[in-house]
This record gives sequence, C-alpha cells and structure tokens, in this order.
Amino acid sequence: MAAPQKSSQSPRPRSYWKGFLRLSLVSISVELYAATTSNDHHIAFHQIHKPSGKRVRYEKVVPGLGPIKPEDIVRGFEIGDDTYVVLEPDELEEVKLASKRTIDLVQFADATDLDPRYFDRPYYLVPEGNVSTEGFLVVRAALESAGKVGLGQMTMRGREYLVAVVPCGRGLVLETLRYADEIRAAEPLFEELPELRLDKEMVALASELIERKSKPFDVSVFTDHYAEALAELVERKRKGKAIVTTEEPGRVREPGKVIDLMDALKKSVGQDLRGRPRPAPRRVRGGAGQSGQKRTRRA
Repeated sequence: MAAPQKSSQSPRPRSYWKGFLRLSLVSISVELYAATTSNDHHIAFHQIHKPSGKRVRYEKVVPGLGPIKPEDIVRGFEIGDDTYVVLEPDELEEVKLASKRTIDLVQFADATDLDPRYFDRPYYLVPEGNVSTEGFLVVRAALESAGKVGLGQMTMRGREYLVAVVPCGRGLVLETLRYADEIRAAEPLFEELPELRLDKEMVALASELIERKSKPFDVSVFTDHYAEALAELVERKRKGKAIVTTEEPGRVREPGKVIDLMDALKKSVGQDLRGRPRPAPRRVRGGAGQSGQKRTRRA
C-alpha cells in the first residue's frame, strides 16, 4: 500500500472511535482515526440569484400547503410509486444497533481477493496506550507475513459495517466495505462487448507500452488539473471585481480573520487529491448482504 507524503509533526487528532480489536481470545485496545480529510478543503459552489446577487435559499415545502415545520417531518420508506410506509423516530430508535466496542476478526483472505469495488472509506487503526502496543504489532506483523487481510464487522453510529483490516506502514488501516447488495452487477454491461479475434502484435505493443510506463505508485505526482484551472479562473475574476455579496441586510457578522484568497485556493488545490473523501455508501434494493440478512435502503 503506497503511503502519502509525510507531513510535519502535528498534535494527534481526536479519535473517531475507541474499542477493541479481537483475534480469537486476544483483545487489543485500539483507537480509530479518519484517514482522509473532510470536504471542507474543497472548492465549493453556491447558487446565486444573478439579478440580485443574493444566495439562493431552500425551504421544505409540501405541494398545496407551502412551507412546513421541521417537527412535522417524519421518515418514509418507499414501497411503490408515491406510496410510503411512515416510520416514527421512536420506531427507528428501536431497531438501531447498540454500540459494540469490538472489531471481531472472524475471517482472513488474500489481499488480492478483495474486489476494489467493495472498498468504501479508510481509517487508521492504532493501539490505545503502551499496554496494547505489543499485541497490536504482533497482529500487524502476522497479517503482513501471511499477506492476509482480516475481515470482520463493527458497529458505529448505530450501523453495522463490514470491515477489512490491512497492514499499512507501521500500523493498520481499517477499511469499511460495501455489502453485496450495494454493488451493481457488471455482467449486463460487459456482456454487450463483442467477441473479437485480437491481433497478437497489437496486444504485444500495448503490453510493451504498459511495461515501459510501469513504476511504483506515487500519488503526489498526480494533480487535479480542474481544481487548478478553477482556482486560476476565480482569481482572475476576483481581480476583475466580478464579486457579489450575499450578506443579508441587518445581519450581524462576527469579525473574522483577513485571508488571502489565492493562498486559500492553493491550499485547497494542494489538499484536493490527498483529502478527497469517498462517497458515502448508497443503499440499493435487492440482494442479500454479507451478513446473510437482507438489507434495505434507508429512508
């Protein structure tokens, strides 16, 4: 697993989760940290009403009734066209999983066996305190030596996640995985490809090109060209005074720090590739999850 560029020393961030990594009868106290940055570092767009220069706001409305109160909104699970089962907050609370503080490694597989489509979001897994360090390093070394990935399940935020634990540098990475019913079948698309007799010389030439361009993966050599071009466009328009203010009359804004826009944009671009978050899991209908239970789409 290729490692990103090293950064300067900084205080350890707040842990995302604390609990135990369990291998059979061995339990190791661990902490979980996000391995990616939030999308706060990305350049984001807002919708602006061009004639007035004001930002577009949205209201929750019901056709025929107009704006509604937030407390009158409940969840609904779609069972047909415009047909829903209404679920009350207390009913949803009853089926929420209790927080378990253990990651049970119940199966091991070769790292090459994991289909990349199942990978979702990475976290750093580190021992909590000196007492746990030796056991943690033993498990890490054993996984690395065997070339295996540890598979199990854990509960976070009332959800049960399928996870893979894999060596990374001197520690471990825990990767949340998508369940089977979250992956669309590829066959309906791929089976449309025709069966062709390929020219052996063309395949050999393509193979030679691949071989010449093969080298160890280094993410730092790749740049988000769109983000760079966008930053340049924004700066040009800023210098040309193509700026509107969305501040509403009478609104009191706290004094803030004076920042250099170009500097902020450059930082955004610099962190874009390293800090790009993966999209949240998207539930789809049908199929059985890895746990053997049918999973339903959230409302």
